[in-house]
Amino acid sequence: MRVLTQQALADLADVPATSRWVRSGGLRLHALDYGGERPPLVVLPGITSPAITMDFVARELTDLVRPIVLDVRGRGLSDSAPTYTLDDYAADTEAVITGLGLASPLLLGHSMGARIAAAAAVRKKVELGGTVLVDPPLNGTYPTPLSAFQAQLDQAIRGTDADEVARSWPRWPRREQELRARWLASCSPTAIAATHHGFETEDFFAFWPSVSAPTFFLHGADSPVVPPDGARRAADANPAAQLVKIPDAGHMVFWDNPSFALAALRDALTTLLA
Repeated sequence: MRVLTQQALADLADVPATSRWVRSGGLRLHALDYGGERPPLVVLPGITSPAITMDFVARELTDLVRPIVLDVRGRGLSDSAPTYTLDDYAADTEAVITGLGLASPLLLGHSMGARIAAAAAVRKKVELGGTVLVDPPLNGTYPTPLSAFQAQLDQAIRGTDADEVARSWPRWPRREQELRARWLASCSPTAIAATHHGFETEDFFAFWPSVSAPTFFLHGADSPVVPPDGARRAADANPAAQLVKIPDAGHMVFWDNPSFALAALRDALTTLLA
């Protein structure tokens, strides 16, 4: 079950982006395009993050790049799908790049999106200008159980508000708590379950060592998803990558420490563009 209320749709009026639509096979995919003539940056959000939840990140980058934030299949305004594998997600990313005629875009992915960016980079079916992976789930048991995601989805479908979201995510800016309250219900429970299973069964390190430079790996200093030994393993597996630790941040780095995380992202993008 997916729910998208009129109140949620009204949020799009406050976003300085244009809705763009592409097809990936039989699916219709939606993206928010912030426009401009700067180099394109395709933004791939996390497991329960529709495109609009990355608006606060995208709008801080428009002086550097043209952000295009994807509603990943099964989220936001994009169609649901029969399957949700890394290859599916990577093929969707390629469809967006091809369908919108983007020349050598940069890829930015957070969490699930970081894994998608790595897969797309290794598949080499489209030319990329570089990648920024932010706190990708590594191999093994994902620290947030599927039951926690399911409980949050149930709350959202029932009807939640920012105060209830704040009990789970107290550090987030108020607007981001409000957007999660209104948009989480647009995520397919099937997509969430399949992706969570993929976190624990699809080998990130089958892709990561082959992600060619230039690439950045940003991670939260307090992230349970990329613990210190995981960060060391990521550094060893891809020595050409530049690793950046975001202090005072867990897995949700942009939400936990927006000013530092956005500054680190801007530095990474500036280096890639150079």
